Amino acid sequence: MHRRRRTALTVSAALLVGAPLLTACGSQAHPGAAAVVGGDRIEVSTLQGQVAAVREAQRASKDSGQLIDKSGQLGRAKLHGMIFDRVLDRAARDAGVTVSRNEIQQMRKSAAAQSGGEEQLQTAMLQQSWVAPNQIDAVLREQVQLTKLAQTLGADLQQPEGQKAVGDALSKASKALKIDVNPRFGTWDDKQTQLANYKAPWITEATQPAEAGA
Repeated sequence: MHRRRRTALTVSAALLVGAPLLTACGSQAHPGAAAVVGGDRIEVSTLQGQVAAVREAQRASKDSGQLIDKSGQLGRAKLHGMIFDRVLDRAARDAGVTVSRNEIQQMRKSAAAQSGGEEQLQTAMLQQSWVAPNQIDAVLREQVQLTKLAQTLGADLQQPEGQKAVGDALSKASKALKIDVNPRFGTWDDKQTQLANYKAPWITEATQPAEAGA
């Protein structure tokens, strides 16, 4: 399924090898910032806006209570995504990879078709990946970008060697950006390109073999 493919690609690229944790001093050096990536601030208010959009969509769902209960790490999940997006942007730029608006639209059309329609796509993204409707295009852009990065590197993300090649490119980009995270949210691990000690809600499922017929 589209969702499984997308999450598996992102996770396999992000979770290749362990590494020592980095020390962050974001709240002291950059008051009001959730993180600083490549000298650009991710404001706490911007992060809160991302969280609020998801919470609003969750409250509008018939399963609101369950969705909210299962997304206790929503703030960290969103910050992880915002930082990873910038790391992927840097890795893609270094490799000469670009993504067009048309490619995103085509990916959305395909994702909606595989999900059974646009409404079903929005429901699935909200339930499974904590993505609000107005955040879906950004997620799909990330998938297109990651896939094209792998292709440019000649890497097959279904193979360990391909995963390592993409992971090395992401790690290199991450280090170049000198990511500084507010300790309130944790620390950033350049090797794994993720918030240290943070586990996305879809990692277990995405890294397990797909069930027959899934």
